[in-house]
Amino acid sequence: MIDLYDLYQELILDHNRRPRNRRKLEDPSCQAEGYNPLCGDRVTVYLKIEDSVVTEATFDGSGCAISTASASLMTESVKGKSLEDAKALFRKFHGMLTGQSIETADGPDLGKLEVFSGVCRFPARVKCATLAWHTANAAWEKRETVVSTE
Repeated sequence: MIDLYDLYQELILDHNRRPRNRRKLEDPSCQAEGYNPLCGDRVTVYLKIEDSVVTEATFDGSGCAISTASASLMTESVKGKSLEDAKALFRKFHGMLTGQSIETADGPDLGKLEVFSGVCRFPARVKCATLAWHTANAAWEKRETVVSTE
């Protein structure tokens, strides 16, 4: 029987090998760039927001398996969500990875994003997993500086 760790690892590897939504988005509402100097990960996140709903989310860049898989799953997770729900999902995901879980009954369900729950045991990898999320956060806040994990 496959254990949960193996299943999680396979999902991360699948999103690394075949990232979803990896492309430049033409005419985004906002975008931001992020860089993780520790691992060399680079990402640009493109978002289209209409009537306070994330209608499209894509990314481009290069990075390790965790960074790429996280960006891929992030774009799938925020697409179709209200901007407020996307921000709440970012906070909950970040809390899970930093050991400061935000447990609220009415908060967003992490769903597939829980595959990253074990990353908190590897502090250097937390930066890889959160890079795309911090970059998306900078995009929807319309910050123009490059996001750095340092």
